[in-house]
Amino acid sequence: MLELKGIEKRFENGTLAVSNLSLQVNKGETLVLLGSSGCGKTTLLKMINRLIEPTSGTIRIDGTNILDLNPIDVRRSIGYVIQGIGLFPHMTVEENVSVVLKLSDQGASEVSERIDEVLETVGLPPAEFRGRYPDELSGGQQQRIGVARALAPRPALMLMDEPFGALDAVTRDTLQQELIRLKAALNKTIVFVTHDIFEAFILADRIAIVDNGVLQQVGSRQEIITAPATRFVEKLLDAPRRQLSQFSGILGR
Repeated sequence: MLELKGIEKRFENGTLAVSNLSLQVNKGETLVLLGSSGCGKTTLLKMINRLIEPTSGTIRIDGTNILDLNPIDVRRSIGYVIQGIGLFPHMTVEENVSVVLKLSDQGASEVSERIDEVLETVGLPPAEFRGRYPDELSGGQQQRIGVARALAPRPALMLMDEPFGALDAVTRDTLQQELIRLKAALNKTIVFVTHDIFEAFILADRIAIVDNGVLQQVGSRQEIITAPATRFVEKLLDAPRRQLSQFSGILGR
């Protein structure tokens, strides 16, 4: 279980990015952080991964305050997938996936077996993809490699920062469905950042809505739709309602 309590982040220039935020993510749950660009979602994710240190508050994973641990050890224990993917262009798929594995005490044969396992898991046959370079892959394939790399060290917790945001609609839909399948198969705890309410509704067990660094509401899709807690949440739901209404009008012609 992931628990954030009283988390605040104020940068040196005085900007308050996250304000007194408390949140719990249950084991095996996909919690989606939803909000507009610049609302503090990515800052919050980076604090969980110790890429940014909070100004105050505690972050606990299975009861342990990770702020008391070595940041490098924390990062190696958490899977992290970003929109830009971050593959090393001069490395093959095999080398990219094995980056974190090679920092462990596993032998070469164990690392090789694990690479095959995670490539199979994300739907990329190892014999076909191990020796390829990132520029030989489609955007969707590159993103799958990013997921495989994050899965490789067997983390219990996965952080995903708008991983499908730069992909076309068809590829994005395919990878969303793949993520749902992987979650069911592997029982990972996932914190997923997006500004797309439709993506949030597709993927989330629960949704946490953030605005200007303040947590507005946490709940299931049904709870957020039927009982928005703040005016901001109401307005957030207005746009997709209008879009669906417009499409209904077009399709009805």
